[in-house]
Amino acid sequence: MTEIRTPRLLLRRWLPDDDLAPLADIQSDPAVMRHVGDGAPRSLDESAEDIERWEEEWDDEGFGVFAVELLGSGELAGAVGLYVPDAPPRVAGHIGVQWRLGRQFWGQGYASEAAQASLEFALQDRGIDRVVAVVAEGDTSSVKVLEKLGMEFTGEADGARLYAIDLTEYEG
Repeated sequence: MTEIRTPRLLLRRWLPDDDLAPLADIQSDPAVMRHVGDGAPRSLDESAEDIERWEEEWDDEGFGVFAVELLGSGELAGAVGLYVPDAPPRVAGHIGVQWRLGRQFWGQGYASEAAQASLEFALQDRGIDRVVAVVAEGDTSSVKVLEKLGMEFTGEADGARLYAIDLTEYEG
């Protein structure tokens, strides 16, 4: 099982029986989901589909979105990791980084910590040399995380801001 430990977090594969209810709780919050996909909160069934899709991506691609657990409490904080975006066309098919954390975990540096670990995993464990990010217009919190990671703004497309980082120059 692929696991990464950071000072405060455990990034691991999904355990559907344990993780579904807490993920569904996180994804049912309109504030959490407002900049994800179509911005709609997700149901329990949709959250189950997300876990299934993320696990399939792990099996098919050798990378994916991690379940993010707090080391101290074992509580599921959210989902962070790598995926292959299908839109906008400029980044479709590239490898992207994404995250969504429960609102109670915002503003504590968890997104940056987990996303940085995901970038290091991409480069060191998977040999991926470039990662992109797609950020909804107005998602200033995510832009701050991307800037902390050293990702650079590369343009706009379909109402989203695009960022990228060449991991061969990444200094974590």
